[in-house]
Amino acid sequence: MWNDKAVGSHQHRKADRCSVRCAVITVSDTRGESDDGSGTLIRERLEGAGHVVAYYAIVADEPDLVAAEVRRLAAGEDVEAVILNGGTGVAPRDNTYEALCSLLDKRIDGFGELFRMLSWEEVGAMAMISRAVAGLAGSTVVFSLPGSTAACRLGMERLILPSLGHLVGLAAPRE
Repeated sequence: MWNDKAVGSHQHRKADRCSVRCAVITVSDTRGESDDGSGTLIRERLEGAGHVVAYYAIVADEPDLVAAEVRRLAAGEDVEAVILNGGTGVAPRDNTYEALCSLLDKRIDGFGELFRMLSWEEVGAMAMISRAVAGLAGSTVVFSLPGSTAACRLGMERLILPSLGHLVGLAAPRE
């Protein structure tokens, strides 16, 4: 529970960003831009909330390629948040979790926990299969969602959009 006398909610949220520069990456061996419903949904939701999609790509589900792309984006100045979709399950080609975990300097464990809890309401026990994860790579906020459009909608609307500006403000405060 917040102690409002130690850190007022206004003071705590003063670093929040109204607009965040984002990268959207779809991790898939089979999707192209014309049939990337999840990537499209993520971009539309971000832009609809006033954020900027500064980069979009589809990357094959190869851990080295995914890691290199996120590492490059996190090292640059162009984006403050990276949102990936796809490759979070347990099938042999699902490697996004492994690609990201070694890059995250700080994990935001509550993201995956809440995502699975909310997913439970929609898909039941299969929610446990998701390895959705979030954290910080340097000062860049990274979210990884499953590839299903319904899962991306849930993650964007219930978790990412309500917290994105606050997380980025905390991770990379402006002078």
